Amino acid sequence: MMNAGYNSNYQIVQNRDYVMILVEMIHDARIIPLDGREHPAASARQWMGVPRGRWDGETLVVETTNINPQQTIRGVPPSEDALVIERFSRADEETILYEFTIDDPTMWTERWGGQIPINKFDAQLYEYACLEG
Repeated sequence: MMNAGYNSNYQIVQNRDYVMILVEMIHDARIIPLDGREHPAASARQWMGVPRGRWDGETLVVETTNINPQQTIRGVPPSEDALVIERFSRADEETILYEFTIDDPTMWTERWGGQIPINKFDAQLYEYACLEG
């Protein structure tokens, strides 16, 4: 989910069955089902992978598999076994703590990850395009 340095804003929309995360850059949308469905076979690859979400208390946990190998992780293409685990937790009214773990034993010698705060943004999220004038 981590983007380059600019246009790194997100819009998060939630209902009972899904969470949608819209990325400002390139306008990618991740639709994350929360209904406990299984991951599909490894051959069913999507550009940003196949996410499945669940609640662990007040934390949204998203596990993503089946990531397209052209969607590199820190410049390394994921293997068929790659698993990205993301956690979204409210730190306060203005901040979500985003944590991620990369688990791909074919490409990396051990799990690794990090965390970053996502700050509330009270402005219009525009389509990624040239907006001159």
